[in-house]
Amino acid sequence: MKFKIDENLPADLGEDLRQLGHDAATVHEEGLAGVDDHRLVEVAREESRVLLTLDKGIANLAEYPHGSHAGIVLFRPGSQGRSVVLDFVLSRLADVLKCELQKRITVVTSDRVRSSG
Repeated sequence: MKFKIDENLPADLGEDLRQLGHDAATVHEEGLAGVDDHRLVEVAREESRVLLTLDKGIANLAEYPHGSHAGIVLFRPGSQGRSVVLDFVLSRLADVLKCELQKRITVVTSDRVRSSG
């Protein structure tokens, strides 16, 4: 699967996904840090990449309805901090990768993974 990793997630996640056999690109690697949400979603769609993010605004169905994106995964860890967030994402990654992510908004919390779209 192809992923785009938002700047608010640890860049290490890109390497972790690549080691699992996925095509992962980070916003930092591509010089997209600081671009607005609409542009980031558009670039991910153009590249057919599922966008991984912590940004609740990007996971807004009214703003980004079904078909307007390649897929969005919103991670909602209980607390912040680079290592806490990375641990949370990695602990939930196996469950996320079992889901249909394409053209859906998927929200990941500590106790569930839910998709809409």
